[in-house]
This record gives sequence, C-alpha cells and structure tokens, in this order.
Amino acid sequence: MDREIPKEERLRQQRKRIITYAACGAAFVAVVLIIFFSFGASIKADDIMIKRAETGTLESSVSASGKIVPLYEQAIVSPVGTKIMEVYCNEGDTVEAGESLLRLDLQSTEAELRRLNDEVSMKRNDIEQTALNNATFITDLEMRIKAKEMSVSHLKAEVANERRLDSIGSGTGDRIREAELAYSTGLLELDQLRAQLANERKAHAAAYRSKQLEGAITSRNLEEMQRTMEDAKIKAPRKGTVTYLNKSLGTSIGSGEKLAVVSDLSHFKIVGEIPESNSGKLSVGSTVQVRINRSTLRGHISNISPQSQNSMVEFTVILENDADKLLRSGLRSELNVVFDVRDGVVRIPNGQYYQGAGNYVMFVKSKDNELERRNVSLGESNFDYVEVVSGIRNGEEVVVSDMSSYKNKKSLKLK
Repeated sequence: MDREIPKEERLRQQRKRIITYAACGAAFVAVVLIIFFSFGASIKADDIMIKRAETGTLESSVSASGKIVPLYEQAIVSPVGTKIMEVYCNEGDTVEAGESLLRLDLQSTEAELRRLNDEVSMKRNDIEQTALNNATFITDLEMRIKAKEMSVSHLKAEVANERRLDSIGSGTGDRIREAELAYSTGLLELDQLRAQLANERKAHAAAYRSKQLEGAITSRNLEEMQRTMEDAKIKAPRKGTVTYLNKSLGTSIGSGEKLAVVSDLSHFKIVGEIPESNSGKLSVGSTVQVRINRSTLRGHISNISPQSQNSMVEFTVILENDADKLLRSGLRSELNVVFDVRDGVVRIPNGQYYQGAGNYVMFVKSKDNELERRNVSLGESNFDYVEVVSGIRNGEEVVVSDMSSYKNKKSLKLK
C-alpha cells in the first residue's frame, strides 16, 4: 500500500528540481556568452588601421627630445663695470656686422687708457736712457783698457831697456827689478779692467733686458685696454637678429654682465637630450631623424656632452638642411638616433600600439576576412617601422591600431 509523501518533502524536491534547472540554464547562457564574445564579436574595418608586414631595411633607433636653436648665437657682455648711456636698436631688429648696439659710459676706461699711454712713453724713454748710459759707461771702460794696454806696452819696453843696459854694464839689478815689478803690476791691472768690462757688459745687458721686459708688460697692458675699449663699443659681431638687449639706461652694469645676444635665425641646429640609460647608444656622426609637424629631417650628431645633468645627457645635432622652413627657434622636436642598420628584417608600421621591445597581443587578418589574436614578439623600432621578431610573417596584414579593449578576444569578424 502506497504511503502519501508529506507536503514538506514534496516542496523540498520541487525546489531542488527548480535549482537544478536554473543552474543548467545559467551554465548554458554562460557558455553561449563565452562563445559569442570569444568568437562572435565583430569590428568595422573603417575603425581600425590594417597594414601589411614586409621585409626591408630597419634603421634601429632610440627616442630622444630636442630643442631647435640658432646655429650661430653670440652673447655680448660688458668688458668693464660701467653704465648704459644709449640704445641704438631693439629686440627683433636685423643688424649688420659692426653695427653699434649700445653706448656705454667709458670715461674711467678712457682715463686708464691715457695713463697707460703715458706709462708706455715713459718706459720707452727709460729704455733709451738706459741704453745710452750703458753705452757711455762701456765706452769709457774700453778707453781705459786701451790706455792701460799702452801703459803696459811702455813698461814692457822699460824692462827690455834695463836688461839691455845691464848687459853692457850700465844698469843695476835694482832698476831691472823695479821695471819688472811695474810691468807685472800693469798686467794685473789690465786683466782686472778686462774682467770688469766683461762683467759690466753682462750686468748692463741684464738691466737693459729688465727695462725692456717692463716696457713689454706695459705695452701689453695698453693693448689689452685698447681691446677692452674696442669691445666696450658693443657692436654686432656679424649679421644677425638681436634676440636679447639690455635697455636699462643709467643702470650700473658689472664686468661680464650680458648686454645683448645676436643670433642667426636663418640657420639652425638642435640641442637634444636623452636619458642616461640610452646614452651608450650615442656616438659622434650617428644619423638622427628629426620629426617636426609630421615631417622628418635628417642630421648627424656633432657633439656629445661628457657630463650628465638631472639624469639626462645632452648632444648637438647638425642638420643636412639647416635652413628648412619648418625650423623655428625654441620649437621642441622628437628625435630618433639611429644606432644600428639591418637588412632583411620583417617590419610593420609604427603606431600607438608600440611601447618598446617585448611581447604583444596583436590581431592578424586571416583568409576568412577575420582578425585572429596572436602573441607577437617585437624588437627595435624607428619613427616609421617596428621590427617583428616572431609571430608575424612577411606579407601578412596586421592591425596597428590600439586594440587593448579586444585583448581577450580570440578572433574578430571584419564588417
């Protein structure tokens, strides 16, 4: 005989069946959603950029930044402490070589120049007087030596005469000894005069050279002051544009203070900077690609700073066309410094997707007009191309747009 199932038991079994059906339904929906989002998503071809991989030459480069500056720029500083009396031009004016820019107060400098002129004249007179005194003294000593030589010759004859008289019995031994003594004394005095002449010539020559040296020092001081006076006229060193001018009339100006800057705004160079970590890839003569307003100019590194500032290394780029119309003083630019050139490299166009060498998830167009997700390894790059290390073959079409929002999709349909 069948026993009636309690109501509570029937309700429990009913809830269990409902939960089981609901779980199965949820699992089915989840599988459908996964399949849909993994395989059924689509994207419009017009919304992305697809480029073909190709084999070619890759100039591997490292990125840097730069600032365009005039190829020639010269700062003019005050050579003396003074004041600005007059201003003859304005910033932005084009000036010719030798054209006056400012007039300085040079009264004290002119007075110093006159003093040095007088000092040079005095030194010259002193040198001439010293030379004359030396000549007079040496001449007098030479005349004394000649007179002494004549006296010694006479004493020598006296000795010979006394010996002759003694030989015939008319002389005495005492007279011979007196004559010989006088002759020997005369020889010693003559040698002393000759030694004195030699010493005096050296002493007077040394004194004369000292006077000449003093005169030369004074003359150099005068020449330096004359150059200072010429520099103080503040003239344009060459044709150019005045990009800075101190117009503080009557204000005291210290020696070495900047007064003006004249620049050649028709020719330019680039001062670049690169992080220390990449500075080892720089070398003098390396090719540099300069990107300005989507245009690319080429140049080469002419100088690399040996010091680092704020973890950055500066270098100078000389452009092949330094008068290009795109160049503007002070404009910032992107630089790519080429450090390696290789042929036969599979490459794809550069784009926003590239963030440096490493592994990427990219989409490649298949024969079924779908985009398939692939793991791709990318290497070095330049402005235009990125090296494909693996994952993409020559001739395949790859999406070079930012596809980060689709990175979990295995494939996408093109519409």
